[in-house]
Amino acid sequence: SALSAAFTAPSASQVTRNLRQQQQQQQQRLQHGHAGEQQGGSVAGACWAVAAAGAVGCAVRAGKRAMCPATAPRVARAVAATLEKTSFSKMPATVKPGVVTGQALVDLLNYAKENEFAIPGVNIVGTSSINACMEAAKKAGGPIMVTFSRGGGQFIAGKAADNVDDAACIAGSVAGALHVRAVAELYGVPVILHTDHCQKSWLPWFDGLLKANEEYFEKNGEPLFSSHMLDLSEEPLEENIAICKKYLERMAKVNLLLEMELGITGGEEDGVDNTDVDSSRLYTQPEEVWEVYKALSSVPNGNFTVAAAFGNVHGVYAPGNVELKPVILHNTQKYIKEQLGCESDKPVSFVFHGGSGSSVEDIQYAIKAGV
Repeated sequence: SALSAAFTAPSASQVTRNLRQQQQQQQQRLQHGHAGEQQGGSVAGACWAVAAAGAVGCAVRAGKRAMCPATAPRVARAVAATLEKTSFSKMPATVKPGVVTGQALVDLLNYAKENEFAIPGVNIVGTSSINACMEAAKKAGGPIMVTFSRGGGQFIAGKAADNVDDAACIAGSVAGALHVRAVAELYGVPVILHTDHCQKSWLPWFDGLLKANEEYFEKNGEPLFSSHMLDLSEEPLEENIAICKKYLERMAKVNLLLEMELGITGGEEDGVDNTDVDSSRLYTQPEEVWEVYKALSSVPNGNFTVAAAFGNVHGVYAPGNVELKPVILHNTQKYIKEQLGCESDKPVSFVFHGGSGSSVEDIQYAIKAGV
């Protein structure tokens, strides 16, 4: 069927040609000094690399990132080898091209967990980068997560727009979401509409987005976005859980999924700098995830994911500079399975922030733990 064809991964040779062509174009732009073109090409190139990596199970939070010429052939070979045996033609029946929400979103995430691949999430800054993400997903033959940060939302609205009470951040994020809604089906792939880290001081942005979702739900029977993230990892655990539960109770009424964070993701993103944070806070304990699981699972119709910290950091890092410990995720799944007495080996759906600098082996091992 046409739908099945849309989810079929490209051939190995096609992936290799695309990545090599991207590398050659990047080198030509650098040689001719086309700075403006280089910046725009980096967005499209980054999205293609991220989506291709997503097909082999590499979730990356990335903005504008060009592929290093020295590593492009190696990446191309790895991606191509995996895509030879990868196909997304057997998506759950609920998952259709376009924005996925509610049960379709849950089915998609479970499908990814069962088949051990991760869905890449890319932070965007405008309609051109949104389109590049969806084009990359179409080429890779798989789903994509289009992610809005608070700063990205404000950028879409325009820096001169009035941002009292986060008005511009809200308006820009909503405008970007409506753009995705208008064109996503044309790309023939499932799209998750998501927002990124929201710390406690940014809750007015989060509240404004929930209001927009509720208004959209009243008219269309589904939320505007697929999901939102609350990052209250800097707050005491009890407060983090209590606030998340309160918001999930509201979100569940309009079929929105909540992503919450435990521990701290290192590095810097969207003006939040955690580069000097105590390293012990970069590693979440299984008992902490269990407390979250118990509280959020009690919410009727509540769906959630957990961004547990296991040494992952935001930013661009050379391989070997990030001490990732995905075994933490495996131990957590085992611990919660024992607490629940359930058959599933992966009762928790995890999120992996910051993939740069991590080895392919560590990333794949993290994905096997339910990322």
